[in-house]
Amino acid sequence: MLHVNDVTYRIAGRTLLEGASIALPDGVKAGFVGRNGAGKTTLFKLVTGEIAPESGSIGLPRGARIGQVAQEAPGTEQSLIDFVLDADRERTALLAEAETAHDPARIAEIQLRLADIGAHSAEARAGAILSGLGFDAEAQRRPCSAFSGGWRMRVALAAVLFSEPDLLLLDEPTNYLDLEGTMWLESYVGRYPHTVFLISHDRDLLNRAVDMIVHLDAGKLVAYRGGYDSFDRQRREKQALQQKLKKKQDEQRQHLQAFVDRFKAKASKARQAQSRMKALEKLQPIAGIVDDDVTPFSFPPPARRLSPPIIALDGVSVGYEAEKPILKRIDLRIDTEDRIGLLGANGNGKSTLAKLISGRMEPMSGSLRRADRMEIAFFAQHQLDELRPAESPVEHIRSLMPDATESQVRARVGAMGFPTAKMDTPARELSGGERARLLLGLATFRGANLLILDEPTNHLDIDSREALVLALNDFPGAVILISHDRHLVEATVDRLILVANGGVAPFEGDMEDYRRLILQGPDDGAASARRDEAGKSASAQDRRREQAQRRAELAPLRKKIKDAESLMEKLQKEIQKLDAQLADGNLYLRDPAKAGSLAKSRADAAAALAAAEESWLEMSSDYESAAADG
Repeated sequence: MLHVNDVTYRIAGRTLLEGASIALPDGVKAGFVGRNGAGKTTLFKLVTGEIAPESGSIGLPRGARIGQVAQEAPGTEQSLIDFVLDADRERTALLAEAETAHDPARIAEIQLRLADIGAHSAEARAGAILSGLGFDAEAQRRPCSAFSGGWRMRVALAAVLFSEPDLLLLDEPTNYLDLEGTMWLESYVGRYPHTVFLISHDRDLLNRAVDMIVHLDAGKLVAYRGGYDSFDRQRREKQALQQKLKKKQDEQRQHLQAFVDRFKAKASKARQAQSRMKALEKLQPIAGIVDDDVTPFSFPPPARRLSPPIIALDGVSVGYEAEKPILKRIDLRIDTEDRIGLLGANGNGKSTLAKLISGRMEPMSGSLRRADRMEIAFFAQHQLDELRPAESPVEHIRSLMPDATESQVRARVGAMGFPTAKMDTPARELSGGERARLLLGLATFRGANLLILDEPTNHLDIDSREALVLALNDFPGAVILISHDRHLVEATVDRLILVANGGVAPFEGDMEDYRRLILQGPDDGAASARRDEAGKSASAQDRRREQAQRRAELAPLRKKIKDAESLMEKLQKEIQKLDAQLADGNLYLRDPAKAGSLAKSRADAAAALAAAEESWLEMSSDYESAAADG
């Protein structure tokens, strides 16, 4: 279906693709992965002909239709359903011609073709797609201009899905979907009748919807069979083998080079030396594996320990207009180390509940109690626009540390995951992932008791999302998470809460139960009954209870690890200070006794540091083993 043949493309002196080749068979569902900025979107532009390669070629069957989501979200007065129906240009043209055609033969041809392409069931198909993406029957009749940008992008996605191109290109389609829309899209892509090429950082989508992974790395394209987990395993095995072969080749090179160096000047060995030099020249070097390390996320622990519950809601109602509450009679308790995932389609009130809990909204009625002097960190994607575009990460943090030294400010920025080269980069020039990292660092700056994250992964690649999972699991405070990334939810939360139909209630099933519930249809009476049935899933409840218990069991060990890290840092600083004093060569002449005392203190500190490091390694190993067993 799609052939990329030895394509090279550079931009601003940087090579994105170099001799890249790949073939996608007809009907394949291929996930496209690689680090942010590697060139994935560039390859899509090459495929659509928006840009041309420096060398190589892109091959597609003659007449093949390529479809991708329009960059401009529709904002016209046309209804959603009509906008989607118009995406099938052949159907639209045939229907228009049918209104004016007079030749009986041509009329017959038109009607036959309309029947062949299923034109008469088109409205039902378009409605089903819009419904799956979150638009009910009433919304489908409203104009596109009545919806915000994110919802319009869903309409644009619905249009390209309805048009059913031969090659469907999707570039991070879940960025503007909620969890429910993501689950529906996953199912839809899996049964799509033509070829799909999908850029995504959603691990579950790449595991369930595709049967092939294309990896872009160092300008090359490599195909792997299976979903993302299979790709990850195969790639690691390949890397291990490549490193083994490289080590063997390096040893062979050293042996040949040693012979050449030793005997090339001796006449009796000249021929053998020349032979080995030729062998050296013929050895094609095996590249070493260069994996860019992902900077971990780090959230400061709570500044003070609070007694549970840290938040309690009793019969609370909340909304934006008087007498029109969005959520009613909310009863909810949040404890010090709760991990809560909020479920529910967009528009049902998840973000409203998050704002209420964070103090950004006040209750209309009922009782809401927060622990005294509690710090709440709140992250939402729209806050990215609140960053000061001309200011760097250092300048953002300096405003929060007015009395700190420059080195202290930069140390804090470094702890947030910014290398020295990025510390002074204006926010407007940072990537989406870097801006998200900065915003997370600002939100958690003072050490929060409760961390509320509303769609934190939109600009993060898969490896960065894994780093976020680790950080959330290591965070000693409470977490409330809203995310369309099911893997993130499953890996970090212990409790699921469903926000729907104006209410807030525990969801006792797991994410697979919720997926089945979403794909079974609209939220009618039957769906409510199915939800009740899913709520009886005791096994899922037991699993989350066990996770919570394990977290509690590991908490003391985690604290000991933190204490050991603090001690190691303290001892390292002490050794540096002693080294600076001992570096004074005149000290031994001026005050031998003090020099001896400092040398002894230095030796004692070094011994203590070694012991602390050994203890830290042992405890870290125990912690990782225990966490893995869980």
